[in-house]
Amino acid sequence: MLVVVARPRIGGWGRRQWAAIIAFGVMMAAMNGFFYTAISRIPLGTAVAIEFLGPLVLSSVLSRRRSDLLWVGLAFVGMALLGIDSVLGASSLDMVGVACALIAGLFWAGYILTGARVSRTVPGSGGLAVALVVATVVLLPIGTGQALPAMHDWRLLALGAGTALLGSVIPYTLEQGALRRLPEHVFGVLLSLEPAIAALAGLALLHQAIGLLPALAIAAVIAASVGTTMNAARKAKVGAEQTPEHARGVGSRPPSDTEREPMPAA
Repeated sequence: MLVVVARPRIGGWGRRQWAAIIAFGVMMAAMNGFFYTAISRIPLGTAVAIEFLGPLVLSSVLSRRRSDLLWVGLAFVGMALLGIDSVLGASSLDMVGVACALIAGLFWAGYILTGARVSRTVPGSGGLAVALVVATVVLLPIGTGQALPAMHDWRLLALGAGTALLGSVIPYTLEQGALRRLPEHVFGVLLSLEPAIAALAGLALLHQAIGLLPALAIAAVIAASVGTTMNAARKAKVGAEQTPEHARGVGSRPPSDTEREPMPAA
């Protein structure tokens, strides 16, 4: 779908650009593959909260600020609450599902790094479109056998197409558009609401009840994400204030939307 819309000009890409796109596609395939496996076994909000550990740990590693480590510690407290809830039997969690969510979080961090590289080296949304094709090729040998029953049921085919549209095409495209128009720290705060929205979607659409401890765990992950995002914003502001005016290019105009290349986010 996205290739038809973006119409990427692949003929002009070099080896470095193709390497970045292929790595991006592999990370995307692994992230989504493990995530969908996770939500088939554990509640949606819980899976998203666990997966969020990947970007949080990546943020703390890249910043190396003690305060970020504290925020990540808060997120792990939230995961501990999920473990306590499972042990107490209030909402027993499938350990395979938890492991898949954790692995998806690891590949989410890789997705962010490789996506940033693609956004710097490949103009427009063509890199994202081709990366989705790469992800399809990676998952094809694994998913073909499981997808065969859907080929005889138009309802399953429609659900698959709807998932492709609502789970990949629209959100990835809207994320790029949002990053062109919003400051990164504002985007990060909005993105941190994902676990809560996922939990509410699970409750409304899948009838997955949210217990007290899981709700506290999700709140801890959201707070940790907001904290690391705001820390990054303050650090960037301080760095800009300490940069001499001549180094900042006084009098130069800010780049337009078409000149700025966004970093794809999960």
